[in-house]
Amino acid sequence: MEDKSPKSFLQKLREKAAAQGNYGGAAEASDAGMKARDCPNCGAARAKQDGLTRCAYCGFAFMDIRLSDGIHIKKEDNSQ
Repeated sequence: MEDKSPKSFLQKLREKAAAQGNYGGAAEASDAGMKARDCPNCGAARAKQDGLTRCAYCGFAFMDIRLSDGIHIKKEDNSQ
C-alpha cells in the first residue's frame, strides 16, 4: 500500500536535491594540458596567448605583422 500522508518539508527538500541536475549541464572530460610557448632565442617560457608578439625577456619577435591592402581596409597614402 502507498503511504498517502503528506510529505514533510525535509522530505520534499531531499527529493528535490536527489532529482536536481548539475548547473550548466554535464562536465566534459578532457586531457590536462598546458598552453605555453618557449622563446626560441633565450628559452624563456611564456604563457601562450593571442596577441603575444615579443618575448618580454630578450625582445625576440614571435610574429612580424605587416599590414597590406585588404578587402575593406586600404593603406592610407599620407604623401599628399
